[in-house]
Amino acid sequence: MINNLPIPANEMERLKALAELDLDYTELSDNLKSLSKLAAKVAGTDISMVNLIDSFTQWTVANHGLEIDQMERSDSVCQYTIAQEGGFEVKDLSADARFMEKFYVTGDPNLRYYYGVPLRADNGTNLGALCVMDSQERELSPEKMEMLKIIADEVVNRLKALKVIESMRGKIQEVTESQRRVAHDIRGPLGGIIGLARIISEQGNENTMEEVLEFINLIQKSGHSILELADEILSLEAPVQTSEPKLASDEFNQITLKEKLLKLYMPQAVNKKIQFVVHTNTITQAIPFSKNKLLQIVGNIISNAMKFTPAGGSVTVNLEIEIEAHAHTLLMKVQDTGIGMSIAQINQILNGQGETTAGTSGEQGYGFGLALVKHLVDGLKGSLQIESQAGQGTAFVVKLPQTAAKKQV
Repeated sequence: MINNLPIPANEMERLKALAELDLDYTELSDNLKSLSKLAAKVAGTDISMVNLIDSFTQWTVANHGLEIDQMERSDSVCQYTIAQEGGFEVKDLSADARFMEKFYVTGDPNLRYYYGVPLRADNGTNLGALCVMDSQERELSPEKMEMLKIIADEVVNRLKALKVIESMRGKIQEVTESQRRVAHDIRGPLGGIIGLARIISEQGNENTMEEVLEFINLIQKSGHSILELADEILSLEAPVQTSEPKLASDEFNQITLKEKLLKLYMPQAVNKKIQFVVHTNTITQAIPFSKNKLLQIVGNIISNAMKFTPAGGSVTVNLEIEIEAHAHTLLMKVQDTGIGMSIAQINQILNGQGETTAGTSGEQGYGFGLALVKHLVDGLKGSLQIESQAGQGTAFVVKLPQTAAKKQV
């Protein structure tokens, strides 16, 4: 087994750049699948993938010719691609000591050829790789390699565009809410003006003030028109009245976050024969909170917990909202039954430092996942606590303040 796995020199900066995009790996396929298919057509291979690589996991966010969602980073070929400046090619995986015993070489789909191009961010770090693979040896011309690089650049452009679109969607929702508030504000005064105009109109009839009456009638008609406009704004895409808060595009609640975590990390738990459960608080589970960086934060903690928990063990996530007068606090606790941590290791993480360590099944560590968690939690003005005893597991507790209590609709 080869233990010297490649780690980019700018690994922490690379992980920060990936986290900054704040991607949901389960929702990218529709936007990237066509580019993955195009890559296979250009290369003339049976298989192509768009892979994003975090601290522990390679996430296949789009693919052609092979259905796969994720694998351990230490098993992937693309981990070598992200450590390169340019493309990375392996003519025969079965003849390369680094890959000859991997499951995708010894079993279906019996891969032989691999060529990968880094997905390079604006800061020069590699977020992942666009790769093409085949069960037969292939020969790619320089022209085809250049075309694959162009496709890889387009993948990165789309990832950045998705980030911008998501931000714009949130702003549009804010504008819509502002429109509704303005409409609410003007309805009362306008109703009063119309009522007053009606009274003056009635009095005017008695005084036969024809010119004044004509002017007042115009005011009355205009007032009715504005009131109708206000009603139209209020009825435009008005939210369905429910007993639960409505989620915006930049929000989760405990229910939706639980569903997302189970979808993302249950495959890892099944692969390692670990029990994985997520608990919510039924009283507060529908309250919205910001989803900013949440999947990156809790995902890295869960992957780390599974790495250091032996088969037959468990990883448990507890989600909670601490309700306060003017703001809420999101509390996430990840508890494992793994090998535990020393005081020195805990202090190292809380100081934002990373160290490579091996997991319970011999997985090679990359050492930056928990340092990234500390960086992201600090950026959100939250807190990270670690409780652990050697041989008795570890508990990570993250508290993230929410800017304001979400309004009930």
